[in-house]
Amino acid sequence: MSSRAAGLLLGLAFDRALGDPTRWHPVAGFGRVAGALEQVTYGDARGHGVRHTALLVGGTVALGVAAERATRDRPVLHTLVTAAATWTVLGGASLGREAMAVHDLLVAGDLPGARARLTHLVGRDTSVLDTSGVARAVVESVAENTSDAVVAPLVLGAVAGVPGLLGYRAANTLDAMVGHRTPRLERFGWASARLDDALNLPGARLAGALTVLLGDDRRGAVRAWRRDAAAHPSPNAGVVEAAFAGALGLRLGGPTTYASGVEQRPALGDGWDPSPADIVRATRLADRVQLGAGLAAAALSAALALRPRRPRGRRR
Repeated sequence: MSSRAAGLLLGLAFDRALGDPTRWHPVAGFGRVAGALEQVTYGDARGHGVRHTALLVGGTVALGVAAERATRDRPVLHTLVTAAATWTVLGGASLGREAMAVHDLLVAGDLPGARARLTHLVGRDTSVLDTSGVARAVVESVAENTSDAVVAPLVLGAVAGVPGLLGYRAANTLDAMVGHRTPRLERFGWASARLDDALNLPGARLAGALTVLLGDDRRGAVRAWRRDAAAHPSPNAGVVEAAFAGALGLRLGGPTTYASGVEQRPALGDGWDPSPADIVRATRLADRVQLGAGLAAAALSAALALRPRRPRGRRR
């Protein structure tokens, strides 16, 4: 096993056991830097957004390159640095805990409390949701964020190591901050949103494939993916949400209320409307998908490490 593969698996284990750091989280620090820089780089044009994204993502990738170079001849240290970067960028354990916290409030009959806790997972208006609507929002968030917060960064880590891990999380964080279709951010956030879409493409497909393999209903997952995913406004979230819907026998999608208005999301799957019990099922499926992604990423990085390298030319 390569040091990169070992680091990815160790970082995934750290995330599963410890969750996100409670204090001094590097991603939160990056967000503060990005917010401060936005005050300088903002302009209502795509060019300003491209510059903002390039500075932040490029700077983060440069840190990752420096870490790789400093440890490339020290396998144990490289494993630990990769593990630390992986733990920093993953969010699977925290996702599961938040989902189950909403579930517990629903089971206790505390719908207002569940609506309030749901805001930790989604950006939609939760005040208008009934019990099924809250459960639907949780399942959709678990599906999408299993890909965004776990599978996609593991894929980038397998291919590009620490620079891939850190660069992915920088792009994903910027998309969450400025990649919104609002009058102020429509043009400025375009670059961040498109970069995040591109980086998530392989991860979303792997997450969808693992959902098919590890879900309760393989045929249903394949059917929903093929039939429904393309109608979703996101080229990546649609894949994973449709696969989860089919694998769990659920029907997702429908009216979704945001501060900017109501979006009519396409129907995904053809089962029943989600209930609190389905949050548990979705979380368990997400756990299996995350473990499968970790093993796949380790295998990919180990295979890449076995490729023959061209000998360096002699200096004259």
